[in-house]
Amino acid sequence: MRHSARIAVGPVQFRIGSDWREPIAALERLYAGYPQDDARPADATVRLFAARPWRRWLRPSVHIGGDFIVPDALPLPLSMGLLAAEMGMNLQVALGWRRHMLLHASAVAKDGRALIMSGESGSGKSTLAALLGEGDWRLMGDEFTLIDPARGDAFAFPRAVSLKNEAIAEVVACVDPARLGPLLAGTPKGDIRHLIPRADAIAAMHEPARPALLLFPRFGGAVSVERMGEGEAFVRLTEASTNYVALGEAGFAALTRLVRETPAFGITYPDSAAGISLVGQLWAEAAK
Repeated sequence: MRHSARIAVGPVQFRIGSDWREPIAALERLYAGYPQDDARPADATVRLFAARPWRRWLRPSVHIGGDFIVPDALPLPLSMGLLAAEMGMNLQVALGWRRHMLLHASAVAKDGRALIMSGESGSGKSTLAALLGEGDWRLMGDEFTLIDPARGDAFAFPRAVSLKNEAIAEVVACVDPARLGPLLAGTPKGDIRHLIPRADAIAAMHEPARPALLLFPRFGGAVSVERMGEGEAFVRLTEASTNYVALGEAGFAALTRLVRETPAFGITYPDSAAGISLVGQLWAEAAK
């Protein structure tokens, strides 16, 4: 394609091609601090293209393609080209990655152990992970957590954190503006702004961590904590995994070990401060 970039996030090497320069330039800024290895073959390919040649210039609209596609997906305007690129990267991993069991979950790590948070969009897991990652935790990722089927370790996928709506102001207030991408207003997911993880999180993205705590957060409502049984945690995580079925027996064994060895809780909290407090309490109890 006319413009391209290579980006390595955790174990995944992406090749992104685009009919336009703008999305590639935005990606290169967000991922400038990530390791580069242009000689390594790409694990996943993303294409940002115009369905008709004139769409490159006349009301340019960005279609997302690559190794895997979503048929009949609507294009995005060029002003949201960065979002299209990020969506394409996530799509290729979600549909094509088989080396690890994928969990749609945020994760942070401390002292070689991982806290994994899974929940629906709006549950607050990405905001919690971003805020914890600005403290004494290592951000592992806000989109996917990768579980090694053989050993059970968690591996990071620390792409730029996608902050949405109210979370933007909350996180922006405590980070260096140089680590923030442009504000993408009025996207199909609301307002979005990307946060570049800290340099230490990027440097350590190949370091595994042992799962030590599973949380299923829910933002809004009074503070509550409920211990979750293995069966319920198992079912919820099968729903959160994009490749559990494709991995077959290996996926079943990996998920069974995860829920048997890792305490799980559902938590409800009214604001991020309360959520972080709950995380600290449960983490301390898990360490006993």
